[in-house]
Amino acid sequence: MKRQLAFSFLLVFGLGLAAGQLLYGHLQESPPAGAEAKERRGTLSEPLELPDDLTAEETRNIEIFRRASDSVVYITSVVKYRTFFFDETQIQGSGTGFFWDRDGHVVTNYHVIEGANRFAVTLADQSTHEAGLVGVAPEKDLAVLRIDAPPASLVPMRLGRSADLLVGRTVLAVGNPFGLDQTLTVGVVSALGRELTSPAGRIIRDVIQTDAAINPGNSGGPLLDSSGRLIGVNTAIYSPSGASAGIGFAVPVDTVKRLVPQLIQFGKPIEPGVEGLQWLSAYLAARAGVKGAVIHSVEPRSQAERLGLQGIRVGQRGRRYFVGDVIVGVDGQPVRTVDDLRDRFEGVGVGGRVRLTVERGRETFEIEVELVRVG
Repeated sequence: MKRQLAFSFLLVFGLGLAAGQLLYGHLQESPPAGAEAKERRGTLSEPLELPDDLTAEETRNIEIFRRASDSVVYITSVVKYRTFFFDETQIQGSGTGFFWDRDGHVVTNYHVIEGANRFAVTLADQSTHEAGLVGVAPEKDLAVLRIDAPPASLVPMRLGRSADLLVGRTVLAVGNPFGLDQTLTVGVVSALGRELTSPAGRIIRDVIQTDAAINPGNSGGPLLDSSGRLIGVNTAIYSPSGASAGIGFAVPVDTVKRLVPQLIQFGKPIEPGVEGLQWLSAYLAARAGVKGAVIHSVEPRSQAERLGLQGIRVGQRGRRYFVGDVIVGVDGQPVRTVDDLRDRFEGVGVGGRVRLTVERGRETFEIEVELVRVG
């Protein structure tokens, strides 16, 4: 299952070459500005006289789509390099994103922009702007770009909550599948608490599963609730054929709200933890048959040393190694791997206090610690 999900990143949400080449040409034109931009934009947001025979659900979906469309953008990414003969070549692809704030920050998936060195963002008014890369979080498949555009064009997405979602709740996905501009699909939350492997190989937890159709080009687009608020960022599908099979996945908005301000300010996520700890790899821990976050070593004069934590010990003749401390719980919640530990720490954040359950040989004890910035 995990191999198929990882494969779907490449197969389904790989960058669309043909669509990207067409859109990237708009960068050669001057984007509309001032009064011209105001005149061209907003065809979806202008008042619309609706037929009398619409159901309440249809009216709601139409209104949500029209409001969200001004916040959703089409992203074209470009890789520029020179061949052996010094001929410049461009490889282009595409995906979806949305405005985070009125400063021009655009949120999308990391795999949409991965490996590229130039980006273009096309707005609802069809103007195209060159974008700069602000920050990335490959571990959560998130990235932030920024454009300079007329203020009237910068319409932030309304934010919701993912912690209180329920299976069966109506959701709407807006994006640019197959390069088709501003497309809406409707479905429900079909499952919660899913896990997905990110482009960095780390598990993304609490992923939202939906049956709203998600296809190539939807990557980085918003998943909305029935009030039009952002509840997730569409990121992958499970598909044997490469097209939508009714099982899509979105990074929950609570994760997005925590990380995006960090990406804007620092360019990367701020990792909370215990200063001075080095971890044994999950592979070696599994080979040793140890469950938990295994401390490999403790740096001298560090927070970890002051707490009395211990790493792997070497036998007298240097031929045998003995496992030191293993963290097996955080605030009463079990920890199986270092990734589990990091997820628990992320939920608390820098400055928060946690209670660690530590195993040392046959002894188990607890220590309380304040988390600091470690990355």
